[in-house]
Amino acid sequence: MAATLQYLQENGLLEYGQLEKRAAEAADRFHVLSKQIKSIEGAMNTNTELKGTVVDYAKTRPVFNGYKVAKYSRKYLAEHEAEIALYRATQDTFRRVLSGAKLPKMDALKAEYQKLAAEKRAVYKEYRAVRKDMQEVVTAKSNIDRLLGLTDAQKNKEMER
Repeated sequence: MAATLQYLQENGLLEYGQLEKRAAEAADRFHVLSKQIKSIEGAMNTNTELKGTVVDYAKTRPVFNGYKVAKYSRKYLAEHEAEIALYRATQDTFRRVLSGAKLPKMDALKAEYQKLAAEKRAVYKEYRAVRKDMQEVVTAKSNIDRLLGLTDAQKNKEMER
């Protein structure tokens, strides 16, 4: 409780309304940053998947072109079934991820990944600071609620009456 009182005095949160507002704002900012990080991670995963698919496509394209030159021969298909299946899987991945857009160059994918990684580092640094602040404010609010007898059990009893 002494640490809570000191925190409240240092941050000028001497009124309960201010404390509630600050706790809500801190929690909201934390959740916004959390969603932003998840969004960036999703873009990074998509980028990584696309880079792997581009590599597989480059490896299997000559085999599939040979299959076309052989006029879709069953014998050629039997000899290169795994490569042709991988080529078709890469085509499906391109359709799903790119939705008809032009296939990006590997250098562009690498540059985009580096940009996303830098953005994630910057946002994550802020995220850690906001998380720490939120934890301190929520802990202080919880301690004050307990001190004033405003715990959830107490509130539930009052609402039942």
